[in-house]
Amino acid sequence: MKESGFKEVTRVAAARDRLVEAVRPVTGTTSLPLTDASGRVIAEDVRAARDVPHYARAAMDGYAVRAEDTFGASDRSPAVLRERERGEAGGPEAAVPVHTGSELPDGTDAVVMIEETDRFAGEVEVFDAVAEGENVAPPGEDVTEGEHLYEAGHQLRPSDLGLLKSTGVGRVDCYDRPTVGVVPTGEELVQSEPKPGEVVETNGLTVAGLVGRWGGRANYRNVVTDDRAALRAAIQRDLTKDLVVTTGGSSVGERDLIPEVVEELGEVLVHGVALKPGHPFGFGIVEETPILMLPGYPVACIVNAVQFLRPALKAAGRMPCEPFPTTQARLTRKIPSSPGERTFARVRLEEEDGETVAVPTRASGSGVLSSVALADGWVVVEEDVEGLVEGATVAVQNWEYHV
Repeated sequence: MKESGFKEVTRVAAARDRLVEAVRPVTGTTSLPLTDASGRVIAEDVRAARDVPHYARAAMDGYAVRAEDTFGASDRSPAVLRERERGEAGGPEAAVPVHTGSELPDGTDAVVMIEETDRFAGEVEVFDAVAEGENVAPPGEDVTEGEHLYEAGHQLRPSDLGLLKSTGVGRVDCYDRPTVGVVPTGEELVQSEPKPGEVVETNGLTVAGLVGRWGGRANYRNVVTDDRAALRAAIQRDLTKDLVVTTGGSSVGERDLIPEVVEELGEVLVHGVALKPGHPFGFGIVEETPILMLPGYPVACIVNAVQFLRPALKAAGRMPCEPFPTTQARLTRKIPSSPGERTFARVRLEEEDGETVAVPTRASGSGVLSSVALADGWVVVEEDVEGLVEGATVAVQNWEYHV
């Protein structure tokens, strides 16, 4: 594909695949307590350190008994047993009160449900016979000591932490989180109250926040002006990171110096993608470190970060890149698009006569940050589709969902 100003425009999927192939997964590991391990990727297989449960326990409220003492018991002919105090040992013709989860008393091998008993004057009448082990959870019923729980590369969920703790695992070896240098560029950018002609820096802040959400550690740098030497120094400073991300200066204008600087330091592999908004995305490699060049328009920056930075970061951190959840909705207005490019149309979700509808935002420019910040998601129009018609059922992608 060709487009004015770019030597070649690459399709989104091809550019993403090439970028992910260029990423080197982290190799460093850290031993972490479970309290710090949620969302981290384990570096070694994990096995249970003890049985769960680690003792025989009552599975019902009732009485712990010897099963043989209840044989033949029925409504008409109950077995009559002596009631013991809670916590005492059992024995022949004895019944010990137990709660669900209580340790099974010595001298007993089954539990009679409380509903099948009656007590009177120190005796317990049992109206239903039980078999040995009935209503009892034996040691290791849930997990046995040494059982394989998780393989290396598994990303820990909160429920995983609970299971690990219950099995006696207190620490896990996890891969280090990938590091990202975030470098906003542009001589017009400021961090405080802007004067006429100045623009408040938002792209770097947004990207740094997304890096943290996606499992990485961002170094949000100061704004770098449009100067070759300054840009070269900023990129070289962060070559110790797993990824470097620049914002702004990625197109083909006189002040778009980033691609040239990356080419001087290393190699530009992609410059220009078939994506709207966000054609001026590119990436290269400098001293084995991927350099992602995001556009300066805020919406284009976000779209490209989701499409390229996220999968690259997930690959660097050995994390799965799960698809975002979607909501099916009826489109209230047509969405135009150009064949050959992938379009991301921002929409709001509303309820109309009990039906979920997708309302395209009126502001569609790639510099209108509110059009994405105040939207509920976006609709992806694939390259081989020439727009979507009003009334079409579409999948609204919740790109800000925490995955």
